Amino acid sequence: MDLLIYPTYLPSISHFVAIAKAINVTFEVEDNFQKQTNRNRTYIYSPNGIQMLNVPVKHSKNHHQKTKDVKIEYAFDWQKQHFKSLEAAYRTSPFFEYYEDAIQPLFTKKYTFLMDLNLEGIEIIKKCLVLKNTFEFTKEYFQEVPEFMDFRSLANGKKDVSTFEFYNQVFGDKHGFISNLSVLDLLFNDGRFALEYLTNQKL
Repeated sequence: MDLLIYPTYLPSISHFVAIAKAINVTFEVEDNFQKQTNRNRTYIYSPNGIQMLNVPVKHSKNHHQKTKDVKIEYAFDWQKQHFKSLEAAYRTSPFFEYYEDAIQPLFTKKYTFLMDLNLEGIEIIKKCLVLKNTFEFTKEYFQEVPEFMDFRSLANGKKDVSTFEFYNQVFGDKHGFISNLSVLDLLFNDGRFALEYLTNQKL
């Protein structure tokens, strides 16, 4: 399967189910930026339930700014806040400490562009999962892409209603199972079994 998908921030499980099942993965990098999508946000399982982590971006007066040209805003220390939120959510999970050093650069390195942050996050998660895919990138934007399995719609978080099988979550006893959070939720809870879980899911 040749997959076309957006590189989002710490992508959802649905993103990585699609990637894990694909033979070739092409990232859409020629799209126009859309607000309130997973291009710059992700969802984790906090002690109080679902928590959104949002990467602040510098808004352009140009309404048709490409996602790859969107710059990150550092007026406040969102990286520190995001890492603290991940710690509060997953410090007691079975595999947080195992992967902590791998993900740390995402919260210490200063990225100029959102696209670079997202792509590096995906590369880090790919290594943690021991995924073998190679990634390619679009050269121009096409609305219709008959040669691909088009999963670009997964970036529109609210419209992605994928549900997946149960796995143990840190606060599951308190709030119940929450499906399709950031793939980090699966990684921190399931560790080396995460890839097998992804390949067994249906999209």
